[in-house]
Amino acid sequence: METKKTALVNGRIFNGDTIFLDHALVMQGDRIHGIFPEYALPENVDRVDMHQANVCAGLIDLQIYGTGKDLFSADLTVECIRRIEKSLLAQGCTSFMLTLATNTLSIFKEGIRAFQEAQPRASLGLHLEGPFLNPAKRGAHPAELILNPTPDHIYDLFSEDSGTVKMMTVAPEIMDDVCIRLLLERGILLSAGHSAASFRQGMQGFSKGIRAATHLWNAMSPLHHRDTGLPGAIFADHNVAVSIIVDGIHVDYEAVKFSKRMLGRRLFLITDAVGACDNGIYQHVFKQDHYVLPDGTLSGSALTLLQAIENSVTKVGIPLDEAIRMATLYPAQVIGRTDIGHLGRDAVANVLVFDEDFQVKTVYFEGEQVV
Repeated sequence: METKKTALVNGRIFNGDTIFLDHALVMQGDRIHGIFPEYALPENVDRVDMHQANVCAGLIDLQIYGTGKDLFSADLTVECIRRIEKSLLAQGCTSFMLTLATNTLSIFKEGIRAFQEAQPRASLGLHLEGPFLNPAKRGAHPAELILNPTPDHIYDLFSEDSGTVKMMTVAPEIMDDVCIRLLLERGILLSAGHSAASFRQGMQGFSKGIRAATHLWNAMSPLHHRDTGLPGAIFADHNVAVSIIVDGIHVDYEAVKFSKRMLGRRLFLITDAVGACDNGIYQHVFKQDHYVLPDGTLSGSALTLLQAIENSVTKVGIPLDEAIRMATLYPAQVIGRTDIGHLGRDAVANVLVFDEDFQVKTVYFEGEQVV
């Protein structure tokens, strides 16, 4: 018996480089069946009126630590992961890289075990931001927990990992060839960040297999006229994709405009969002619209990815379709996934519907309506 088809009608469908009007998005089971003219739909599909709202692929966040009052590093449990996943799905983020900041190796391994037990359906894996960072650009990361990379540290860190760590932020200037190779052999996407790299060191890191960069402008060497540093290397290597936090706090909106002109489709959105926490290493204090450590150090955003899209459109002047791609197609391409981040036939039926005020109206996850 054929699985029933559901058609989302009367909406503006954003798929890749195309905006479809007077078309319907058809889902069958947990997959996208296709995009068809509304007049061509058969009678036996369930039609759902989108009331002129925007329809796009579910959003993808490659760096998020927590939501609301949940911070994974402070509560390394299956229950915490479940709450974060539920919250993100309600925000229209249907794929995410749960992130752990610099900590002891034992805490990292505890987090890996919890994640492996939870097996969250919406999570793409773990992103470890640290511990192989440059203390000079540590930001909110505790200096005493930052490690120089060695093979022994890598073997210890991954001694219980069955492949759940998918991404790591590292400082390229402290990574030798052996350590880079060991991480790449595990299939981990390496991203340059929390780095004081010179232009040359940045380019060397990219040539050795680092393929991305973490939160452009934040916690990295400056773009100086005598040495353009890591930002200069990012601009120069056209194979490198780079994330950015568009909340107007981590990066000024004028800098986002400049970055977008320079990087084009290589720039993608993350939230770098954390949860409120008053215990442990990372005590995040909510301050109006972002989080700081008790000493005032900027420690994370309070963004949702849909808010990052809204800011990109209303504050930066990026067209809506391009802002959507920055939170769907481009991050999917960074991690090499062809089944998410778009609404083409046979893609996973992860769908976000939001109105002109950037409010979530409906979310489908693997074909099931969750909002």
